[in-house]
Amino acid sequence: MGILIKPLVSEKMTDMSERGKYAFVVDKKANKVEIKKEVEKIYGVNVTNVNTAVMPGKPKTRYTKSRILSGASPSYKKAIVTLAEGDLIDFYSEI
Repeated sequence: MGILIKPLVSEKMTDMSERGKYAFVVDKKANKVEIKKEVEKIYGVNVTNVNTAVMPGKPKTRYTKSRILSGASPSYKKAIVTLAEGDLIDFYSEI
């Protein structure tokens, strides 16, 4: 997909989509202008605002019979896109 990796679908994001805001996991090197152009090109909507945040990875520990395994989940960049009034994105249309 390039800049957009996947949409974030959770309870909080579903609630925000009723207000015209949608969240995506994006490439860490992408800026707001590139994200806006990509969303407008793929979904055919008008984007009014883009907010980004880099979500840090969290440490994970798993206890096994032989030892304790430690690691971390990867960090990612999240973009929250606000659409123009009347526009919407339907993630479930292809199901």
